[in-house]
Amino acid sequence: MEYVYAALLLHKLGKEVNEENLKKVIAATGVETDDSKIKSLVASLKGVDIDKELESASLVAAAPAGESAAEGAAEEKKAEKPKEEKKEAAAEGLSALFG
Repeated sequence: MEYVYAALLLHKLGKEVNEENLKKVIAATGVETDDSKIKSLVASLKGVDIDKELESASLVAAAPAGESAAEGAAEEKKAEKPKEEKKEAAAEGLSALFG
């Protein structure tokens, strides 16, 4: 995962994402570099528009958050109804006691 973060950091800084730059960033963190992982990452990022991928990833991540907020509101409404029903039932019980 640190290799992907290093690539994102280089991209954010406007630097070229290549083997040499990735090795420098990863080595600066104190982690031992794995040449095969670096070569694989550079090869898989060749021809990829990172900005476009980040944009589409943030849109996908935002959609589930919106759905869970709507579900939370629906659950809150369901939770409110039983409380009202309990109050009504309690009032009925008291009226039965005092006729």
